[in-house]
Amino acid sequence: MLVHPDFDPVAFSLGPLHVRWYGLMYLSGFLAGWVLGRYRAQKTHSGWTAAQVDDLVFYIALGVILGGRVGYILFYGFSNFLHNPLALFRVWEGGMSFHGGFLGVLLAMTLFARKYQKPFWVTIDFIAPLIAPGILFGRIGNFINGELWGRVTDLPWGMVFRQAGDGLPRHPSQLYEAALEGLALFTIVWLFSARPRPTLAVSGVFALSYGVFRFLVELVRQPDPQLGYLAFGWLTMGQVLSLPLIAVGILLLVLAYRRTATRNAGEHEMNGDV
Repeated sequence: MLVHPDFDPVAFSLGPLHVRWYGLMYLSGFLAGWVLGRYRAQKTHSGWTAAQVDDLVFYIALGVILGGRVGYILFYGFSNFLHNPLALFRVWEGGMSFHGGFLGVLLAMTLFARKYQKPFWVTIDFIAPLIAPGILFGRIGNFINGELWGRVTDLPWGMVFRQAGDGLPRHPSQLYEAALEGLALFTIVWLFSARPRPTLAVSGVFALSYGVFRFLVELVRQPDPQLGYLAFGWLTMGQVLSLPLIAVGILLLVLAYRRTATRNAGEHEMNGDV
């Protein structure tokens, strides 16, 4: 049995300014996305400039932070919001939703694509490989904070979280998510997008992979106490929100390759290959 190190959430202080590990993790995620985006933009015929990537990361940051906070309030803390609307602005109390951040990024990318006259799905395909490092660092931040722990387990790597208040060993589900939603997702999407793919395909792989990974991890993650299990004694809000992502991912992949097959068939007919 392991014991959570119970890190100090404050990484360092500069006078009255306290810099928290969680904030540094967000900063690391945005920095990683910026570096990777710049790298991809340097590729021949990428269709992107360094300045566009700089602006893109700024839009992503706004979408993640605003969407993540609003999404958390709507999906996980709406009753508290109704009683105290100012809770929306109490970001220091924690509470960010990936699914809310995902919707926030989609909205931000709509505005970005309109500004730069880029096709929306081309933009989404470009940013899809840049998102997973942010998820990786975010989950490490959750682990440092000792939040979002897993369900009770008797496995050898079960970990006692002081914050849980019961002294029971639990799945370190934050690390599972860092490995799957972060590292594994990045590897899959980055390698898949390294070669030319039909529009929608990279976004489809991202949505499908994340949805599956999140759904699986939720099987060992302790549900939010204000919601508990929604059905069957195991279904959580995270799983409910992941199902549409899985469906959208499959749909995008079907549309991407169906359009490619149709276009190829049309080209063969024009060339007299029928």
